[in-house]
Amino acid sequence: MPGAGLSYFRNMNAIQTPDPSRRAVATWLFSVAALVFIMVVVGGITRLTESGLSMTDWRPVTGWLPPIGDAAWQAEFEKYKAFPEYQKVNRGMSLDDFQMIFAWEYGHRLLGRIIGLAFFLPMAFFMFTGAIRRREIPWFLFLLIAGGSQGVLGWFMVQSGLVDRPDVSQYRLAAHLTLAFVIYALLLLTAWRVREGGTDRMAVPAMRVPATILAALVLLQIVIGAFVAGINAGHIYNTWPLIDGALVPDALFATQPAWRAMFDDHLTVQFMHRMGAYLLIVVAAWVMLRGRRIGGRVKPAAMGVLHAIGLQVLLGIATLVMVVPVWMGALHQATALIVWTAALWLARLAWTGRRAA
Repeated sequence: MPGAGLSYFRNMNAIQTPDPSRRAVATWLFSVAALVFIMVVVGGITRLTESGLSMTDWRPVTGWLPPIGDAAWQAEFEKYKAFPEYQKVNRGMSLDDFQMIFAWEYGHRLLGRIIGLAFFLPMAFFMFTGAIRRREIPWFLFLLIAGGSQGVLGWFMVQSGLVDRPDVSQYRLAAHLTLAFVIYALLLLTAWRVREGGTDRMAVPAMRVPATILAALVLLQIVIGAFVAGINAGHIYNTWPLIDGALVPDALFATQPAWRAMFDDHLTVQFMHRMGAYLLIVVAAWVMLRGRRIGGRVKPAAMGVLHAIGLQVLLGIATLVMVVPVWMGALHQATALIVWTAALWLARLAWTGRRAA
């Protein structure tokens, strides 16, 4: 099925200028991508408010409604009390406080269900009417399966915090966040393809390697940021530009075996995230210079990526020195999505369209 999707991306240039039904498909895909954008930000707030373990079971079909009435809320609270987060972190919290954290996790899960319906129902309609063509159906089914797997992975992540340690596994958190960014990218790329159809916009082969490197580094930085969040590494070493009193601290990779430090050690993970930001600035500046020489549509796209990354670096520094307030952490995550969108658009300009003669 993924192979069919790749074939879809290779062959879409044969399609003529989109008719109204094709524009409707593109609009639908952009709308779902916007919902995924919101979903990622809400997920970040859920993490930052330590709300993710407030719902201790998963009912994908029957879990649409929150507890209704005092008895239902008390029963839900009693279930929460049986797990490590209450016993080790929140012992003695009030029902009102529990309802506050429950609201964020419930909202996050509800939005996931809404996204599922917002994708499935229009997809079925567009398949029935022919707006989604027969050769494209495997690709859209693959997107549907990818979205469903995100819900399963989310519950797999939550389960890791319901055993002994009152926190989710940073590995599962990184996988959950990365899949969200990948799904968002696939929705955007598909929407751009459908919207532009068979237009004669030229590809820019000279920008393919720089744009691909930049997009790959952006995604890698997002993954490292997920590990920063997963082990709460942003809550310590809250100085900049020095970290632990030095530009390159002596205690890096102190955790043994050394490879585990890249995922478990607070100092090492935060240092990697900082270095990743500096590397991105340098690579984005190089890509921008290449884009300026080439000109055309890649010039403003390359400049846009550089500006977005520069803003994200400043927000990252502010988030760190302010010790990760919820609003700033959420803004930092939202800007990561903006950077990712800009990098994807530049890569699309480089890779798609007809080659120059």
